[in-house]
Amino acid sequence: MAKEQIVVGLEIGTSKVAAVVGDVRPDQPIHILGVGLTPSRGVRKGEIVDLETAARCVRDALADAEVASDVDIRTVYLGIAGGHIGSFPSRGSVLIPEDRGEVTYEDIQQVQEDARKVQLPPDHCFIHSVLQQYYVDGQDEVLNPLGFQGSKLEADFQIVHGSQKRINNSIRCVQELGVQVTQPVFNAVAAAQVVLNADQKNAGAVMIDMGGGTSDYIAYNNGAVKACGSVAIGGDHITNDISIGLRLPMARAEWLKVQEGGVLTVGEPAAGRVVLKPEAGFAGCAVERKLLNTIISCRVRETLELIKRELEAEKALRYLGGGVLLTGGCSLLEGIDELAGEVFGVPVRLTHAHAVSGPASAFENPQLSAAIGLIKYAQATQPESSKKQIGKFFGRLFGR
Repeated sequence: MAKEQIVVGLEIGTSKVAAVVGDVRPDQPIHILGVGLTPSRGVRKGEIVDLETAARCVRDALADAEVASDVDIRTVYLGIAGGHIGSFPSRGSVLIPEDRGEVTYEDIQQVQEDARKVQLPPDHCFIHSVLQQYYVDGQDEVLNPLGFQGSKLEADFQIVHGSQKRINNSIRCVQELGVQVTQPVFNAVAAAQVVLNADQKNAGAVMIDMGGGTSDYIAYNNGAVKACGSVAIGGDHITNDISIGLRLPMARAEWLKVQEGGVLTVGEPAAGRVVLKPEAGFAGCAVERKLLNTIISCRVRETLELIKRELEAEKALRYLGGGVLLTGGCSLLEGIDELAGEVFGVPVRLTHAHAVSGPASAFENPQLSAAIGLIKYAQATQPESSKKQIGKFFGRLFGR
């Protein structure tokens, strides 16, 4: 029997903090052991703005996850997001000595290091170097060049980067609780591990994780990442729009969005009114559903069109045989798949984590896609033989 490995994925989001504990075994589906989910405070647009307050929320989520899973949490894979995160392609190149004439493991490491010899924005650091493909003496689509005969090894990578100070703030928030961060992972890269399958990645697909403070996206083609990033717009902005547009307290605006809101502005979904009963400090009112949906639709459309422009600039929308997939809390808005279909002009599906066992309430919840994806990312990238090397690498990267 394969030896179990306990992995914890932690996402410090704008609207919620999610901690998911998983049992990871080689070549087997992840089994979720427990979930801790608490409202988030001290976080805006995916970034920590109040370290002490955010740390209390993280502590509560981790404590709940420990109780649910009966696991003592000491390390986590940490999901990160924010408008500061971006990506671009880069190619690395290494010459193979004539007296050797074949590609070694050291050459493969060196070609990645060469691809990282690029200029990043000020205060930015590398988060991921996502492999796209290898070339040996010009031969493309090489899956594993180890042992190939040749004189030149090249490789294309998608370089994902972000603000080192902002990422370190998230890491510090966790470390102050006595919990170590094994690796920070961009939320979109994590969520894609459990939301997209190999066929969709090969055919070309875009995944958008629409959360409370950010909307993270990642595009694949021929099985490789073509672009990814994050826009600092999410569900909290919709709530704020409702509050201002309908002159309602934020709490009532949030309730309307979650319980009654949608993006369809014609037909039955936009008919009638929603009655808000009076409460202490609130006189009550009736809201036209069409107006409510119009406010929500405008903000969601703006967000999707912004992401589309970013992807068009990277030429990442040319091949979308797998369509667009939406996950995250905002994907629960009624009719959002129809609106996204209008924006992107391709089929759009709502989705959540797949190929996962455990409580259905966990993996079928699109709000947990990134947190569960962190566990899958760990399974895919952290074989026993490379854990120490990767740990040292990220220790150097983030100054720990």
